[in-house]
Amino acid sequence: MYAKVVHLRFPREIVNEPIVMNLVKRFDLSCNILKATIYPRKEGMVVMELSGNRKNYQFGVKYLRNLGIKVDSISQDIKRNEQECFHCGACTAVCPTGALYIERPEMTVAFDKDKCSACELCVIACPAKAMEVNFDKGLLD
Repeated sequence: MYAKVVHLRFPREIVNEPIVMNLVKRFDLSCNILKATIYPRKEGMVVMELSGNRKNYQFGVKYLRNLGIKVDSISQDIKRNEQECFHCGACTAVCPTGALYIERPEMTVAFDKDKCSACELCVIACPAKAMEVNFDKGLLD
């Protein structure tokens, strides 16, 4: 199984088309939409994890680009300021991948970077503002 987090920018001409549905059906891919902003008759932006067979993934990306969609791979880097974090666990309640979790019996917040999708929900939920996510546009494989 091949998976990448991608950033898609849709031009206004196709923002109302069922592109993600076609991508999933035509290329046998799965997607997990992490963030989306769609403005009718304007442009759209989607951050999603796209997964499936590597060849199907590559064909799917080619399909998107042929439609005029700008496709960038995203690599994420999350940091926690240990001095600011008081291990309240608020971030663990909103983490969709389980990358942030409570270690027991210590009752401290732990982070598994390999599970992180950089959805930024932990940044919003952290009352101490100890969570920071940086997106770096990487190379698209």
